[in-house]
Amino acid sequence: MLRLSGPMALAIASKVYRGRVPTEKLRPRRVYSGEIHESNRKLDEVLLTYFRAPLSYTGEELVEITCHGGILVTRRILELLLSAGARMAGPGEFTQRAFLNGKMDLTQAEAVMDLIRAQTELALRAANEQLSGRLGTELTEIREELLTTLAHVEAYIDFPEESIDPDTGKTLLNRIQSLSRQLDRLLATADQGRVLRHGLRTVIYGKPNVGKSSLLNLLLGYDRAIVSEIPGTTRDTIEEVINVRGIPVRLIDTAGARPTTNEIETEGVRRTHHEIGQADLILHVVDGSAPRSVVELVDRQRSVLLLNKSDLGLHSDWKMTDGIRFSCKERFGLEDLNNAIWDRVMGGTTRLDDVRVAINARHQACLQNAKASLDAARSSLEEGKSPEFIAIELRGALDAVGEVVGRVDTEDLLGKIFSEFCIGK
Repeated sequence: MLRLSGPMALAIASKVYRGRVPTEKLRPRRVYSGEIHESNRKLDEVLLTYFRAPLSYTGEELVEITCHGGILVTRRILELLLSAGARMAGPGEFTQRAFLNGKMDLTQAEAVMDLIRAQTELALRAANEQLSGRLGTELTEIREELLTTLAHVEAYIDFPEESIDPDTGKTLLNRIQSLSRQLDRLLATADQGRVLRHGLRTVIYGKPNVGKSSLLNLLLGYDRAIVSEIPGTTRDTIEEVINVRGIPVRLIDTAGARPTTNEIETEGVRRTHHEIGQADLILHVVDGSAPRSVVELVDRQRSVLLLNKSDLGLHSDWKMTDGIRFSCKERFGLEDLNNAIWDRVMGGTTRLDDVRVAINARHQACLQNAKASLDAARSSLEEGKSPEFIAIELRGALDAVGEVVGRVDTEDLLGKIFSEFCIGK
């Protein structure tokens, strides 16, 4: 599909499109069959749809041409449209125009890219929730409450001889605390949002021959890594993405952690420790049928212990250990591992339907600034400072929340966001 947006969209399309209904008589939101002509020669049979401003995706006059999907025919039609007066859209320009024309707020515009990049059902659901305006609606409500609170404070600024009375001060304090709680709730979804957008960076770690590569192959469902009884077979990191109940999990198989004099294997071990430092989750694999070594978990807070080879019998050293009984060979323990991954990411969320809002890193930074301003406003109010100090902090919170939905426009901000889009969106 090729899309034209702008005041000349229909006029440019009419230079190359021929149909039984003339372009000047096309009715909006109807699909028309016709042909694309090049020098009075038919190039392709197409379907054309016209959208009249402002009832279009971009809020402008918009034409969509659906042609046959071959590379050559699509490129030739594009060249014809460009020669007729159109120009190539920049990355994300259609969505940027939709934002600038008030068709969506900035959180919805970002959700378009999340929708394109979604790798799992859960990520897709979260993107659709944001695209529908759920996050924007919540932030708009917070912003309206901030405006109301600020208006009460500024009313006292208009009468400098009066200080904020105790009853009013208590009401303002309750409102500020309520707003802080709402921001805390949104900020608590930042980690979920990062995982849904970029995947849970999960490192498979352990000594040689404990079953790390076998675990990777089992989770992927095919043989991706070489499995051998020879220690040091895996010497570089291998990364693949799997879907665990809607959570994209970026699995990273690593070289076995052991002292070695082999230069190549030493580099592999170094990369293993580097990946551990970047990991969200570490699957620490041990041989549960063998005696326990003195080496403990690398990071208990981020680790899940897998007692692999449990089908051979669990050694007495591990019987009192809090770990998942696992067997790559017999394929048991998978459900317990999936539960551990889900609990680590989603916390108390138990259903896909419970995942509604998951903010991204930009939202997080803005909301953290808003929270800091609210905390400062609360302190000023509790310390009995003049209304001007409180108003300054409330305005700061208002601006920070407004930046999330795009109420505070800066070219640098918009340029950064839409530069990450693909052409044609």
